[in-house]
Amino acid sequence: MRLAFPFAAIVGQDQMKLALSIAAVDPAIGGVLVFGDRGTGKSTAVRALAAVLPEIEAASCPYRCDPARPDEACETCRGKPKSRRGKARVPVPVVDLPLGATEDRIAGSLDLERALSAGEKRFEPGLLARANRGFLYIDEINLLEDHLVDLLLDVAASGENVVEREGLSVRHPARFVLVGSGNPEEGELRPQLLDRFGLSVEVKTPTDLATRIEVVKRRDAFERDPAGFTARFEAENDAVRGAILAARERLANVAVPDETLEKAAQLSIRLGTDGLRGELTLMRAARALAALQGGAEVGWPHLAELAPLALSHRLRRDPLDEAGSATRVTRAVGELAAA
Repeated sequence: MRLAFPFAAIVGQDQMKLALSIAAVDPAIGGVLVFGDRGTGKSTAVRALAAVLPEIEAASCPYRCDPARPDEACETCRGKPKSRRGKARVPVPVVDLPLGATEDRIAGSLDLERALSAGEKRFEPGLLARANRGFLYIDEINLLEDHLVDLLLDVAASGENVVEREGLSVRHPARFVLVGSGNPEEGELRPQLLDRFGLSVEVKTPTDLATRIEVVKRRDAFERDPAGFTARFEAENDAVRGAILAARERLANVAVPDETLEKAAQLSIRLGTDGLRGELTLMRAARALAALQGGAEVGWPHLAELAPLALSHRLRRDPLDEAGSATRVTRAVGELAAA
């Protein structure tokens, strides 16, 4: 199997790495949107993080159901006696969704070959089934057709894919971290889609000479000797894995004081975000960050660090303010801290 570039070896792009790590700690945050220049390591970071995470225990079914969650099992697993439900350890899946994919390819459809040869109606799982309990990565998500975007948002929100067509009626688990990337110069995302992503990050091509040289050197070293290069960063990758696993264990016990929730709400009001999804996401992300850092409760520093990631893509355009959305959030954080 082809090795993934080590997560710990990625130079710079700290906010992108932080956002992905937080989503790995608490997938309920709602996925990560990465906008920026081409060739800045967006897809590399997603695959690198998935490779860092430990293998998952999965049922021997097309959906890799979680044996620890029988209430979310597919019909195949539910129909088998517990003693006959085989399981194995498999890598965390990373599934690419190409722009040209059809709805049938994504959601699944009737297995035509089986239907024609044996006259049997059987479901052919799609990309959503393959992505269950892993990452679904969409490059150039701003160019994805609207009806496919709606499908993905519905499934990502419910954690279940429902297919009702061609005489089929199938439900199966589809819980994944949705990661979208794109270049703003090629088109904007609909506000409805922007709001459904938990965190957003803007990545830029590094302008520092030393950083650019180090990126090129590491990529070249990896391509020349993947195994040797990966071994160099094994200890650091192990540390990342250990921190994420420890944070998952600690997450449920991290407290969120009322004064912290009040600060999150005040910040959202100051910025004029629509709805309550902004502060809810900010609170969840801050709790995951506190867990990653070994903290027992969420405080203002956690909110301040993550506010640009959780709120900047939820702002309305202000024709009287030429500052970027991340700058507006940072400014509001400073004003609230000084109040």
